[in-house]
Amino acid sequence: MTLHLNAFLMTVGHHEAAWRLPESDPHAHTDIRHYQHLARVAERGKLDSLFLADSPVLWNSIGRRPAGGLEPTVLLTALAGVTEHVGLIATASTTYNEPYNLARRFASLDHISGGRAGWNVVTTAGVDAARNFNLDELPAHASRYERAAEFLEVCYKLWDSWEDDAALGDKESGIWGDDTKIHPPEHVGKHFRVAGALNVPRSPQGHPLIVQAGSSEDGKGLAARYAEAVFTAQQTLADAQAFYADLKRRALALGRDPDTIKILPGIVPAIGSTEREALALEEELDRLIRPEYALRQLAQTLRVDENDLHLDRELPPDLPSEDEIEGAKSRYTLIVELARRERLTVRKLIGRLGGGRGHRTFAGTPEQVADAIQQWHSEGAADGFNIMAPVLPSGLELFVDHVVPILQRRGLFRTEYTGRTLRDNYGLARPAVRVPA
Repeated sequence: MTLHLNAFLMTVGHHEAAWRLPESDPHAHTDIRHYQHLARVAERGKLDSLFLADSPVLWNSIGRRPAGGLEPTVLLTALAGVTEHVGLIATASTTYNEPYNLARRFASLDHISGGRAGWNVVTTAGVDAARNFNLDELPAHASRYERAAEFLEVCYKLWDSWEDDAALGDKESGIWGDDTKIHPPEHVGKHFRVAGALNVPRSPQGHPLIVQAGSSEDGKGLAARYAEAVFTAQQTLADAQAFYADLKRRALALGRDPDTIKILPGIVPAIGSTEREALALEEELDRLIRPEYALRQLAQTLRVDENDLHLDRELPPDLPSEDEIEGAKSRYTLIVELARRERLTVRKLIGRLGGGRGHRTFAGTPEQVADAIQQWHSEGAADGFNIMAPVLPSGLELFVDHVVPILQRRGLFRTEYTGRTLRDNYGLARPAVRVPA
């Protein structure tokens, strides 16, 4: 079974200090030419897809790193025009959107790209986002996931509201489409009422690829039922194997083929021609972190007062339990367990999080990076990886030009695209229309 590799694009790199390097343009995150170059590099490497994270809020202080960003479905529509094969996955929230709008947006992207759209379904943590949408507090974790499940069901009904051959285009008869092949959802549920059919014909993939990124119990439940790819974060092989086995079991219990859900942990590879060179890059990036910004963010994540965190001490012993967290539950637990397991001071923890926000960081030669990827893949921890280059574009260029060829020589990764759609890249079938009884 071959690997699936996804390029997770974030401004000028995933490391929060990447923008301070001499090579970096601190304003590139709003420059379409920057993303067009990255898209072409990813396609040159035959990667499965590009991925853009997003949240409807301006997080934290803009002093820390390049802040704000382009709306991902708009950006990916622009990238569709300069690529032919690489998938285009955008993040969009089910908490702060309506099903009709998002179903239309992703169907449109799928048409424009010739069948390469994917949707990373998130419920959005954090009270700051809630207050941008007429709410005083963040909706409860379980409630957000309940809404997300109904949201997806409505979207499926909308994407299937046109049969594949509803648009006839019959010039001789003067009949453009067949009204008997339009099926309005007429959905009435706890969270949504959606009457009419989608105003976009059924798209090349039928449904965009559905991606999910939560690792809490609610998140895993949603992923097992709906997701076709799961972006996740684990620090150790054992934790990754446990997550992988658990999610595959859950999918099987729901009657799904476990091979139709791809598990893709994040990895942040600092690559050098020698291990020493790679470690030097990692150390340089960590040295450029401004700890006062990172400390504030860590305090918010851990739900503690900033004054309770001391840079040269370990985390305080009396942190909240995961049950008390209504935001990103699984990421909270990962960070706390990482700090406890390795007895990290707050300063060292900030350095570890600065590169990947809880994803696995790795410094080494292309051969060592390939070995690390192969080990997790061969030992039942991953179907592939979300590649999170610490510096962009150089980190993605190094991965594509030096790591991918090693994986190809080992027979672990494609040398050419064999299909046209994102579903083809992931080896997934196009879903048939579900016509209501």
